[in-house]
Amino acid sequence: MPAAQQAPAREGPRINDEIRVPQVRLIDDAGEMIGVMSAREALIRAYDLGLDLVEISPNAVPPVCKILDYGKYKYEQQKKANEARKKQKVVEIKEIKVRPNIDDHDYDVKMKQMKNFIGEGDKVKVTLRFRGREMAHQELGVKVLERIRNDLTELVKVEQMPKLENRQMVMVVSPK
Repeated sequence: MPAAQQAPAREGPRINDEIRVPQVRLIDDAGEMIGVMSAREALIRAYDLGLDLVEISPNAVPPVCKILDYGKYKYEQQKKANEARKKQKVVEIKEIKVRPNIDDHDYDVKMKQMKNFIGEGDKVKVTLRFRGREMAHQELGVKVLERIRNDLTELVKVEQMPKLENRQMVMVVSPK
């Protein structure tokens, strides 16, 4: 015996006959506040104008409804959502790998890369890998990471202080 099928819940505000409350606060198509009236009377006014009755604020007492073209309203809402999505910046974590005995020129190149990433608003994960006997001289690695932190002080805040994970030290910085 199949279960009773339910109509799928529709996204967005309730419109026209879906508004099942005794009274609503009505705003007409020109944006003028008309006042509190029965939902039925508001629906008749909307139909007379050839428009829809759309519930704008369902949590108000009584709910606020507006007379407007629902198709146009939906289109405007979608446009706003797309604009907001366009302006959104996804923060990525970029990784820079360094060594404990890094040369000055190599260090400068890595710093330039980090500054570019931070300028774009991305976080930077600095990974310092130890090989072989370098593990005995972890203080050299700490000095390199301290130097990076000091050189970027005005641009970044340290999100994760340097910590040792197996044979590598990791530090995460993000733009201020």
